[in-house]
Amino acid sequence: MFKREAYAIVQERLRQFDSVALLGPRQVGKTTLAHQTAERWSSGAKYLDLENPAARRLLDDADAYFSRHANSLIILDEVHRVPEIFQILRGQIDQRRRTENKDGKFLILGSASMDLLRQSAESLAGRISFMELQPFLFREVLANSEVSSEGRTAALDALWLRGGFPLSYLRENDTVSLRWRVDFIQTYLERDLPQFGLRIPADRFDRFWRMIANDQGELFNAQRYARSLGVGGHTAARYLDVLHKLLMLRILPPWHANTGKRLVKSPRPYLRDTGILHALLNLGATDELLSHPVAGRSWEGFVIENLVNVAGDRARSYFYRTGAGAEIDLVLELAPGQRWAIEIKMSSAPSVDKGFYIAADDLGADRRILVYRGNENFPMRHGVEAMSLLQAMNEISAAGQTSGRKTGCS
Repeated sequence: MFKREAYAIVQERLRQFDSVALLGPRQVGKTTLAHQTAERWSSGAKYLDLENPAARRLLDDADAYFSRHANSLIILDEVHRVPEIFQILRGQIDQRRRTENKDGKFLILGSASMDLLRQSAESLAGRISFMELQPFLFREVLANSEVSSEGRTAALDALWLRGGFPLSYLRENDTVSLRWRVDFIQTYLERDLPQFGLRIPADRFDRFWRMIANDQGELFNAQRYARSLGVGGHTAARYLDVLHKLLMLRILPPWHANTGKRLVKSPRPYLRDTGILHALLNLGATDELLSHPVAGRSWEGFVIENLVNVAGDRARSYFYRTGAGAEIDLVLELAPGQRWAIEIKMSSAPSVDKGFYIAADDLGADRRILVYRGNENFPMRHGVEAMSLLQAMNEISAAGQTSGRKTGCS
């Protein structure tokens, strides 16, 4: 299974920019995508895995190495291992601009957000385009074949349970998939945190991660976490930020515009990959998941991640909740003033609470959508449209593209 859409975007960005940063957590497919790009680069490509000491030695004189391969695509994998490289990249990019070199480009791969890799954000401002590669989305797992509604449901449940990391989703059975994810979590704790210079005790961060999993989608209370971990509130908030910067966590902010209502101010954190969420909770089968208290919030996070990732670069995502209980699970602002209110239900026979109607009226929502775990699309009362996850993804993707064209964005 190959991310064709992501490959096309990388090609387009490399034509438009001197360098592209392809970001995403480990094992999400960045290196595979980079090799696919290198194979098709007309002037040749050089791939350097900077976790390999031999590759790092090639950059003892990085300026000379880059100049020697000035017409090539140079791929730098796990760039956080050589943070000093960014200043040299800046000079090399400027030199290629002066000589109008259209073939020599840099593709930078990183396992964290640019906030964590801040050297590049500072050194390459105006010279780099950022792109995030996420685990498989539901549309991707259906893209290669026509499937029946039963097959679509089976694919949906497998992706929800196992998550979208390719080496988890494509495993031969659920047991082997769970084993891979457990090992993945252990590697993050023992290797990745220290490599990013994060001095956090692995056992304490493991406890924090599992607490976040149990509280999937709940309002974040730093003081409650601090008391449980025996740390200060600022430390608990920093741990949340670390998971966010390692691209493992989505922090959904509350809607903050003035509606004349008393609004909740705390964010809602969601582990972005439900396979990792379920591994942290030791849920290895769909039956175990469906009987667990986290099931509804897990489904909610799964839907949110799929919808946000197809909404387009200009879209902004929030939740809405008033002190009186009126609530919207996901507010997508696809363009300024264009708001979609989205309710998420796990039930195959969903209903909408009164609080959703009130909240949608508060926001003046352009569309009111209920996404549920089924395949049929049908109208409900008060202008609510019930639809499958796939239909919602298609509707939001189309609307996001239209908004981008209207404002000159792509």
